[in-house]
Amino acid sequence: MTTTVQDVMTARVVSVPESAGYKDIVTLLRRHRVSAVPVVDSAGRVTGVVSEADLLAKQTAPALPTGAVRMAWRLRERSKAAAVTAAELMTSPAVTVTLGADVARAARLMQDRQVKRLPVVDADGHLAGIVSRMDVLSVYERPDGQIRDEVATGVIAGRFLLDPLSFGVTVRSGIVTVTGQADSRAVALSLLGAVRNVEGVVAVRDRLSYPPG
Repeated sequence: MTTTVQDVMTARVVSVPESAGYKDIVTLLRRHRVSAVPVVDSAGRVTGVVSEADLLAKQTAPALPTGAVRMAWRLRERSKAAAVTAAELMTSPAVTVTLGADVARAARLMQDRQVKRLPVVDADGHLAGIVSRMDVLSVYERPDGQIRDEVATGVIAGRFLLDPLSFGVTVRSGIVTVTGQADSRAVALSLLGAVRNVEGVVAVRDRLSYPPG
């Protein structure tokens, strides 16, 4: 089983056009209690994201210096603080994920880019939804029985072509314990690695035995 982003995302997305004004974006974030919104062009394609951090640049900008030359130079450097539309405020290009991507890829993107949510796009780059950290974590709600069945039939019997009756598999709160006799240490390690990658597995307890050497 592989859960895709489309399976866990929120399809009803709060977004803003590139022309949206600063105050309108602030109001939208507060009303919907979100920390960022995707920015879309006239065709509905994601062009960027406006976050609280982008908006805060206006409040945290240092005071302008005195003197015409220094002030002119500083004004050019304060483009984000002086921005008034979504197109000027947004961080672009947006970090997005596709509908068919698995949740593990979405999780890696969030971790690598240090973002809390990702706009989800279709094959043409149109906004299709939003996926959050909590959405990604939902795979760990998978029932223990489903995990056990996949380990026994999909991994042990299917991938490794071993007799599932020769192994014991128990699952409690997503923690999988595997017992039995493997042909070698290499086979045991490969088997445990495959079990760890089964969706919804929190941890793997190794109780396998194998010949020395």
